[in-house]
Amino acid sequence: MTRVGLAGFGFAGRDIHAPRLREAGLDVVAVSTRDAARAAAARSDLPGVEVVADLDALLAVPGLDLVVLATPSGGHAEQVRAVVDAGVACVVDKPLAVDAASAADAVRYAARAGVPLTVFQNRRYDPEHVTLAKVVADGLVGEPFRYEMRWERWRPVPKDRWRENAPPEEGGGLLLDLHTHLVDAAVRLFGPVRSVVATAHARTTRAEDDAFLLCRHSGGVESHLSATSLAGAPGPRIRLLGTAAAFVLADFEAEAHPWSAQSDLDADHAGWLYRGDERQPVARASSNQADLYRAVAAALSADDPQAAMPVDPWDAVHVLAVVDAARASAREERVVAVVDPPR
Repeated sequence: MTRVGLAGFGFAGRDIHAPRLREAGLDVVAVSTRDAARAAAARSDLPGVEVVADLDALLAVPGLDLVVLATPSGGHAEQVRAVVDAGVACVVDKPLAVDAASAADAVRYAARAGVPLTVFQNRRYDPEHVTLAKVVADGLVGEPFRYEMRWERWRPVPKDRWRENAPPEEGGGLLLDLHTHLVDAAVRLFGPVRSVVATAHARTTRAEDDAFLLCRHSGGVESHLSATSLAGAPGPRIRLLGTAAAFVLADFEAEAHPWSAQSDLDADHAGWLYRGDERQPVARASSNQADLYRAVAAALSADDPQAAMPVDPWDAVHVLAVVDAARASAREERVVAVVDPPR
């Protein structure tokens, strides 16, 4: 069984990573946290787990096969280097770093050392995303030309967390939090982004809590990506327009929305195909975020673990290059070309 050290046991570590690691059959043998309440929660949730104070102590735990960084984003690039120096394979929660240049440096550092590195782009495994990918692959909308994805919430009073309180250079804000999911999904569906037009505003938090990206993909599709904490009426989660039909999906993880007419037919379906006033439900694909960790465990046993990893870390570098371009676009009010760092 794959022995895992989990760095961080806040919301990401406890509520996202630990359950999916266990569901995938990996063994979380050690957790690092300085917080006494989180240490007690780790011991309660993971009987027999060793709890240590920090990443250095975690890396000293003998026999680890994998370290998962579920820590605040501002420290990811430096922490990846520490894990690589220890010679242990690493999964880092997205974003890999706070900008593309530092992310690329981390990927090159791991490659030179021959230590496997991947990024926790868990939303690739959402059944809604996998369903949409099949809709595209099967040509059900014809030739796609406009993709809309939203992660919109009504949260006028922000949570008191590092994500809301930290400046962008320390990992705060929606561009690094939610937009790294939205951009990754768009790139997976339609290829690299060539240029970006963006708006970004910090209305209630220190970093942006309201941002919109118009991404032009190299293949010609345009993606409209919205993330905001100030949507009293969130828009449909997904709308894909094509030359033969449109795909619309409103339901997502029981989040509230006003689009009851577009609610899924039942648990076996996700979204609808529309052709004017005609529509038909779309069968829900079978997928689970724990599949990412199943793939990581399989990769560690492969002849080339890095090549077998489920997420190429250079994908995460491109996502951050898009975010970097979006920041420049919002600041300068112009179209900005996406420039990927050299490999």
